[in-house]
Amino acid sequence: MGALRLPSLTSLFNSSSSAAALPRRHLHLPFRRLYTANCSAQSSTAEKEISSTSELEGPPKLKPQQDKDRVITPRSQDFNAWYLDIIANAELADYGPVRGTMVIRPYGYAIWEAIQDYLNAKFKETGHSNMYFPQFIPYSFIEKEASHVEGFSPELALVTIGGGKELEEKLVVRPTSETIVNHMFTQWIHSYRDLPLMINQWANVTRWEMRTKPFVRTLEFLWQEGHTAHATPEEAEMEALQMIDVYTKFAYEQAAIPVIAGRKSKVETFAGASKTYTIEAMMGDRKALQAGTSHNLGQNFSRAFGTQFTDENGQREHVWQTSWAISTRFIGGIIMTHGDDTGLMLPPKLAPVQVIIIPIWKKADERTGVLNATTSVKEILEAAGIKVKIDDSEQRTPGWKFNFWEMKGVPLRIEIGPRDVSSGSVVVSRRDIPGKQGKVFGISTESSSFVPYVKDKLDEIQSSLLGVATSFRDSNIMDVCSYAELKEAIAQGKWARGPWSASDNDELKVKEETGATIRCFPFEQPQGSKKCLMTGNPADEVAIFAKSY
Repeated sequence: MGALRLPSLTSLFNSSSSAAALPRRHLHLPFRRLYTANCSAQSSTAEKEISSTSELEGPPKLKPQQDKDRVITPRSQDFNAWYLDIIANAELADYGPVRGTMVIRPYGYAIWEAIQDYLNAKFKETGHSNMYFPQFIPYSFIEKEASHVEGFSPELALVTIGGGKELEEKLVVRPTSETIVNHMFTQWIHSYRDLPLMINQWANVTRWEMRTKPFVRTLEFLWQEGHTAHATPEEAEMEALQMIDVYTKFAYEQAAIPVIAGRKSKVETFAGASKTYTIEAMMGDRKALQAGTSHNLGQNFSRAFGTQFTDENGQREHVWQTSWAISTRFIGGIIMTHGDDTGLMLPPKLAPVQVIIIPIWKKADERTGVLNATTSVKEILEAAGIKVKIDDSEQRTPGWKFNFWEMKGVPLRIEIGPRDVSSGSVVVSRRDIPGKQGKVFGISTESSSFVPYVKDKLDEIQSSLLGVATSFRDSNIMDVCSYAELKEAIAQGKWARGPWSASDNDELKVKEETGATIRCFPFEQPQGSKKCLMTGNPADEVAIFAKSY
């Protein structure tokens, strides 16, 4: 099985830009260097921390492949080509026949299944039930909520003919489900006894994007979308915050991605929502990726659809609602956060294969003994709940297999040869530590010590990936106190963090002049008085600005 180059991915998918941010309080996770600039009313001088290494200005441009023997373009040479090479060579996805679509291959889908398994359990623990809504939505539903139709209109895919006949009303192929959910909620909710109503669906979504990038932004993608209805605004707010906490914990503990959770600005709030909470992740090229969102919808949709209930006093009230989602975009985030020039690097908790075993022999009479030992090791690890695979194919050399499974991002490799069989031991190599430094010889396969050793190594890799990503993030955030400093930070390809209380027009000015947007107002905020970096007026919060996908 050879590594596959798909140069057409480069031409089919173009890098794009747009992102968002997430949550706060209930979950307290490490956020180093929260805010170091002194932007108080007493001082306007910022202590700058500027790294001089690997500065990036704007999105990377694709270059032709120079070395025909090289499987993956170096990340520092061309980040976008590197990303596409990993997707192709690690067999995560292929391109579909329609421009901007993709086919998720088994290895890529297995990562999505691992994401589903964790989140599905958390959704049920928090009282949500799974169900499914149709993907065809009457266009009149979209029109009922004014800001919603305005926000989504450019991305809608419409069906006008069915069964060879023109439809009486055109149908929208699901871009999101708030409208059809409210239509059904109106039929199911009558009394306060019917609340809260909390559901989730795993589904596909279609948004007619003009600039696409595999996993990050495609015409069709997979996601989960939760929808809830409540009797009070306080309950809806608690739900929106609870779900962003679920996403934050998932990002840190499962994906090893140190997201920053916070509230979106009014400009960046979801169309039809009162508030949007987000988790923002820094990718390897220092662009921001909106990795998940949770929306407090207020009564915007319930008023548009007449979704009401009779309260305990016999009064008719509109319900208060939330919606929240994470998509296959998260797979792109994992690639761009942890990958290196060798290829994919997967956090063990989401890896489809946590341990790959490579049997090695030269003489025919060594084969049986090595394969028997390999099978025994596999059974020991599988019995302990570890996801393990043997590559015993005889068409490729051990060295080729080493490179292939490293490129696939498998966290641990075990090598077993004739000498290892004789000594009852194996060689263990870590994906996150290249070369001899990450290789340990003579690890006993006695079950009582071997299983704890492998589990400890997987835990160490999980922690190491988070630590490296956190250090990278923190070293690429600049605290700023003026618009000039903000522009300087963005020009260096970094994130800018500073006090903000300026207008929506000022926010749009920043986007127009720098290409950066407010990713979020982080939940974790510095204490003390602050002055807005744009206007000099008092500011209650700091915001994070960055270019984004």
